Amino acid sequence: MNKVVLIGNLTHDPEMVVTNSGIPVCHFSLAITRRYSNSEGVRETDFIPIVVWRSQAESCHKYLRKGSKAAVSGSLQIRNYETKTGEKRLVAEVVADEVEFVGARMAADGDDSELKPANDEDKNIVLEPVDDGDLPF
Repeated sequence: MNKVVLIGNLTHDPEMVVTNSGIPVCHFSLAITRRYSNSEGVRETDFIPIVVWRSQAESCHKYLRKGSKAAVSGSLQIRNYETKTGEKRLVAEVVADEVEFVGARMAADGDDSELKPANDEDKNIVLEPVDDGDLPF
């Protein structure tokens, strides 16, 4: 079984490209602080590369930004490649099956590409109960 579940903060804005066959693919990294301190008493941070495909890639590119908190589940992929100079490289990355946007609620202010955290007033919204008899299903 190959299953990875991570929650962390994006280290940079997501980068999206479209393959030659027209499929969107988005790349970003999550910073995840380890649960335990090292021998010097410091909690180290790992930076995990994430790959997201298709419509979910478009959503990640549109709504996530550097510092956003995201939960990712997927599988670990190890691949080899050769640089233009002939140097061999090994890459470990998580290919996401699911990405959930976690943390502060986001609110659009005009243009969808410029998302920012909702204002402080939105944090105090109280949801009123709904009479189930009024629901159409």
